[in-house]
Amino acid sequence: MTQGTFLYPSVTSLPGQSGINSADRPIRKQEGTKGEFDQVFEEKLKTSVSESDLSQIRAPLKFSAHASQRLKDRKINLDPAVLAKVNDAVDKADAKGVQDTLILTSDAALIVNVKNRTVITAIDRNSISGNVFTNIDGAVLV
Repeated sequence: MTQGTFLYPSVTSLPGQSGINSADRPIRKQEGTKGEFDQVFEEKLKTSVSESDLSQIRAPLKFSAHASQRLKDRKINLDPAVLAKVNDAVDKADAKGVQDTLILTSDAALIVNVKNRTVITAIDRNSISGNVFTNIDGAVLV
């Protein structure tokens, strides 16, 4: 340890160091005036998407690896019209507070985690008979 080195806890700078010149200090804004960030932020808020528009935006439906494999193995084709109906069914289940739902389409049964909007598994219509669906708390027919 070197001699003569002291720390001054209540001092903002150590002796021999130059402080910040007043010209280098940021200019404080006067009370009641808005900074550049605030002005830009408020402008963006005025032109941003309204709340009603936000309610129309929904996350896309995802498929787990298991569900993708089942769709492939069982040759289940979900065309865009059916996928739109499944999306609507997930929205309805979400509105009712359902967490995991069974969605029955004309060609398949899908188990969907509503919160994550993820299809967990899929069963073709011919294999549905005799199956017991567990761990669901709702069902939607499309």
